[in-house]
Amino acid sequence: MRPYRSTPVFDQDTLPAALRSRHSTKAGVWGMVRMIEGRLRLTYLDPETEMLLDPATPGPLLPEQPHFVTPLGPMRMQVDFYDQPPNG
Repeated sequence: MRPYRSTPVFDQDTLPAALRSRHSTKAGVWGMVRMIEGRLRLTYLDPETEMLLDPATPGPLLPEQPHFVTPLGPMRMQVDFYDQPPNG
């Protein structure tokens, strides 16, 4: 399955402030945070849980799921968006 849209590739310096604070995907939109290099903490807010992401561990996002991300040192990442649940 291919995403219908992807963000630019962000690094620890170009990661927008909006992604570092509470936000969510829209209704009917699934996301997948993909690490190209480095590590990132993905924090889900409802219920509050965390995932550590690296190139072998992507971070799934459900529609309207509040979350934010925190870089853990040098990294590069991208978010892919889907109109149905992605396969990982």
